Amino acid sequence: MDTPALLNQVRELRGQGKSPKQIARALGISPSAVTPLIRAVAAERLVGEPELVGCWVNAGWSVGLTVDPARGWVDEAPEEERTAGKASVLVARKQGWDKLTVVGYLVDVYCLGVKNARPPEVEDEMSMREFRERYFSAYPSGYQEVPLDLAQHLVLGAVDYARSLGFEPHEDFAAAAGHLGEWTGPAAITFGQEGKPFYLSGPYDKPRQVIKTLQRTVGDGNYDYILAMPEFDYIA
Repeated sequence: MDTPALLNQVRELRGQGKSPKQIARALGISPSAVTPLIRAVAAERLVGEPELVGCWVNAGWSVGLTVDPARGWVDEAPEEERTAGKASVLVARKQGWDKLTVVGYLVDVYCLGVKNARPPEVEDEMSMREFRERYFSAYPSGYQEVPLDLAQHLVLGAVDYARSLGFEPHEDFAAAAGHLGEWTGPAAITFGQEGKPFYLSGPYDKPRQVIKTLQRTVGDGNYDYILAMPEFDYIA
């Protein structure tokens, strides 16, 4: 296959949020061969990438995670237990001279990765600020502004982690992933609760399927779970 055709496929797969290893496997080439193609796509995106306006995450995002201290990332509420295992990330970029495009990600950092995503929507600055307050309203400790690289490692790293457990990100993630810019990993964050997969069921999950997947990918005793709905207590 010629290089232009390979580049087109790499662009498409990166747009779907696929990791370099997954791209190499899909294209039937070695990881070393796919790396320069990913870098070429990254350079293309960088040239036309809209200016970053801001990046925010809920305070308490790091509870239960191990984060490389060399990064210098600070969690303003590192002991916030009520929302442990969840991270909400919001990214805004310029759209023209007076508009913004805003993207959001709801991340299960202990197990499932990106559970929901808000594809780019055009806002003015005032509506973006109002939306930001609503977006983080469920978090008692509020939110904090963070560097883009933290958002990349938190969201895209969680996607890679979830995929290693057998879970794909929400269907809207592909449309939202590009707002994070290019990232090749590996993550500077160790996901899972203290490094171990931990599944807390949500109202829109399929608990039976999740537990079966974990049983298949990591095996009995290598994950923990809490099923929020009593009728599923027999699943194990």
